[in-house]
Amino acid sequence: MAVRLAELLEKMDYQLIQGNLDTEVEDLAYDSRRVTPGMLFVAIAGFVVDGHKFIPDVIQRGASVIVVERETEIPDHEITVIRVANGREALSRMSQAYFGYPAERMISIGITGTKGKSTTAYMIRDIIEKSGKTCGIVGTIGIYINGTVTPTEHTTPESYDLQKAFADMAEAGCEYMVMEVSSQGIKMDRVAGMHFDYGIFTNLSPDHIGPNEHKDFDEYLHCKSRLFQMCDVGIVNTDDPHWREIVREASCELKTFGTSQADMTAADIEHINQDGDLSMKFHAGGLLEGDVIVGLPGRFNIYNGMCAACTGALLGMPQEVILHALEHVEVRGRVEHVPTGRGFSILIDFAHNGVSTESVLRTLREYHPSRIIAIFGCGGNRSKLRRYEMGEAVGKLAELAIVTSDNPRTEDVMDIIEDIKVGLAKTDGEYIVIPDRQAAVNHAVKHAQKGDMIILLGKGHEEYQEINGVKHHYSEREAVANALAEGK
Repeated sequence: MAVRLAELLEKMDYQLIQGNLDTEVEDLAYDSRRVTPGMLFVAIAGFVVDGHKFIPDVIQRGASVIVVERETEIPDHEITVIRVANGREALSRMSQAYFGYPAERMISIGITGTKGKSTTAYMIRDIIEKSGKTCGIVGTIGIYINGTVTPTEHTTPESYDLQKAFADMAEAGCEYMVMEVSSQGIKMDRVAGMHFDYGIFTNLSPDHIGPNEHKDFDEYLHCKSRLFQMCDVGIVNTDDPHWREIVREASCELKTFGTSQADMTAADIEHINQDGDLSMKFHAGGLLEGDVIVGLPGRFNIYNGMCAACTGALLGMPQEVILHALEHVEVRGRVEHVPTGRGFSILIDFAHNGVSTESVLRTLREYHPSRIIAIFGCGGNRSKLRRYEMGEAVGKLAELAIVTSDNPRTEDVMDIIEDIKVGLAKTDGEYIVIPDRQAAVNHAVKHAQKGDMIILLGKGHEEYQEINGVKHHYSEREAVANALAEGK
């Protein structure tokens, strides 16, 4: 699809270094290896790789336009050169223009926060779809369009890929779009120039702080807060201690949810356990009135449910539809219940840091299990702090920890396990080491007793394990099914 360069640049600041704004652009690329004749290449100076180094390659590949961030010698004067202050921002704005501003053809809902983004997104999706409307999702679990999920590398994909996903949604007839807006996505300008109809804040706790992420908690918070300068209506959790900081510079109308003095409130909170199928119940007031059952366990799902209900009410969805959707919600890898029929429970969760691990384990504690058996590892090539914190959280809150592999990536799994043991050593928790994850699940199922809860942490919705830099197929659901079949 050819587009005039001038059309791509209409909503951004730039300097024409050489060439012609009437140049036809066949497509955009930020990876030099994807460049084919007639394409526009954006040279981005990244943390690891500087795209400007590949300009000779993209010239050879037939690029018609090159966008640079700094003064760069381009020997071929037939090529149009544009200079911008920020290549990532330019890529986002040009991608929106190239695909015809697809997000503007849908009602857009952006969700930010440390925990609960995926769950809340799928709750909102269910409310919308059960109201007879169509809705796409972009987030940790992948890109969802009409029942099909395509995995993504990042919670918030690179801007070009993100806009292409929106275009695919619009083309498929989606009337609504829900996306998880990560702090990294904001920091890296993947949503630069976008505007949302609704912006949502779930909660905030330290995460994604370290090399190539956020330098400190203040930067992390600031990135989250920027969403509320990019939307018409903000929906925020007033029970979170950081909510006022999040909306301090907000330019949008604000709606609130919480357990008191909010536009939607929750009271009379109950935990429900029906043969290992865990859920929550609360009485809603304000934007929605009546008893609400959330078909997922834990107080944090009260907040996710309130947030989704608040959003549904503001969207004008019928109350009975909202209630039905929340009661029957299922979110892959988010305290996902796997029926066993054997008197013990198995749950799958994506928790992969200390805060989320402690949260999910305290949640299970509220249902008074005989024992909690936690199966977990930690990702390789990530902060060691996560390993210490996860080890300590499991050691404090589970009767038995089975330490295994997660995504070791290019690290030795036993080195990661040794780091986890540092955190476990701060507690008196019992643990065993079984490096093979399937074997770990088999062991837990074989030795489970009536009233136990087995929780598989870290992998959640993922369908792979990355070992020595190679992704191998692995599914928690398949691992559990194998273990249950072996135990018959």
